[in-house]
Amino acid sequence: MPPDLDALRAQAAGCTRCELHHDTTQTVFGAGPATARLVMVGEQPGDQEDRQGAPFVGPAGRLLDEALDEAGIARDDAYVTNAVKHFNFRYQGKRRIHETPKAGHIRACRPWLDAELALVKPQVLLTLGATAGKALLGSKFRITAERGEPRPWNDMTLVPTIHPSAILRADPDRGQDRDEMLAGFVADLKVAGGLLG
Repeated sequence: MPPDLDALRAQAAGCTRCELHHDTTQTVFGAGPATARLVMVGEQPGDQEDRQGAPFVGPAGRLLDEALDEAGIARDDAYVTNAVKHFNFRYQGKRRIHETPKAGHIRACRPWLDAELALVKPQVLLTLGATAGKALLGSKFRITAERGEPRPWNDMTLVPTIHPSAILRADPDRGQDRDEMLAGFVADLKVAGGLLG
């Protein structure tokens, strides 16, 4: 294993473990302090993340920042990363539209995530969305049934919650209220924050 996050980031930059590296701009590695007590794991980089080379810098990242602020957690105190390090997308005209990563993509990236967690050694791990939850807890994980419930995981406490992009896509026609979803998300973040002794 590399001695630190910088060395790991340099290794990950040349990753060719799956086909996603062909059409993307770059590997999007995690960001934040190497001593963070809280690590947040999302699904994969989006369009803006792929272009800028940093996690959670697009619309979902801005919403995450707002929710963290409301929950009393400083983003600068957390390490943020994704289960998959390259953007999986399809073209719609000239726009790149997000596609959910496949199990093979998650498996290919798992060594990077495991190494990040081993180097940071957080106290609390927050999974954002079903893909991140399944990446760490297995295919039987169900976000709707298990969100906000802390559980021991390896040497840390894991708290699953929704991905901020789900709030951005809230559909009133499907009974989804954006404000309620955001309030629930903030409540889950507060649960995670409360575990940081």
